[in-house]
Amino acid sequence: MILVNLLPHREAARKRRRENFYASLGAAAVAGGLIAGAAFAWLQTQISDQQDKNGLLQAEIKKLDNEIKEISTLQAEISALQARQKAVEDLQGDRNMPVHLLNELVRQMPDGIYVTNMKQEDRVVTLQGMAQSNERVSELLRNLGNNSPWLLKPELVEITAASVSLGPRDQRRVANFTLRVGIKRPTDDQKKDAPANAASPAAAKG
Repeated sequence: MILVNLLPHREAARKRRRENFYASLGAAAVAGGLIAGAAFAWLQTQISDQQDKNGLLQAEIKKLDNEIKEISTLQAEISALQARQKAVEDLQGDRNMPVHLLNELVRQMPDGIYVTNMKQEDRVVTLQGMAQSNERVSELLRNLGNNSPWLLKPELVEITAASVSLGPRDQRRVANFTLRVGIKRPTDDQKKDAPANAASPAAAKG
């Protein structure tokens, strides 16, 4: 016996395929939504973690800025203290300097020279005076440059010929001179000796 299907099977198959397509489409949409939600949640977590890290870094940066300000303040205070210490040392070194200066000038002044004017600016002394001859001035320059522990770098500024009257008929030829000479502080020698003294223990160890 032959059975003949008189139902619209093609229409039913088309309907099943359409239903399967819509079901697949819905499942894909749900899966896509879940994936997108998971990705969004992961990104939010990453952003939150990064914001926490940024907040921590900003807090550390502020702390470092405060420490840098404190260090700058300490450096300024150290510089001020060093300047005060240097000023005190210079004052202690300069306290007896006029006495040493006058003593040295008396010691190093050769015969035949006398000083008419003396002026000090900082650590440079300008001397003006008269000498019996140019040779006396040269001798004074040598004495100040080689024999004095308190004076250094004498420099002849000017020397001119002149005459002085010792009486109505007694005229003498003299040399008017101007020279400059530097003054040494005791602390200068101490500063020069300090590196040598510091190097001596190291050399002894070697």
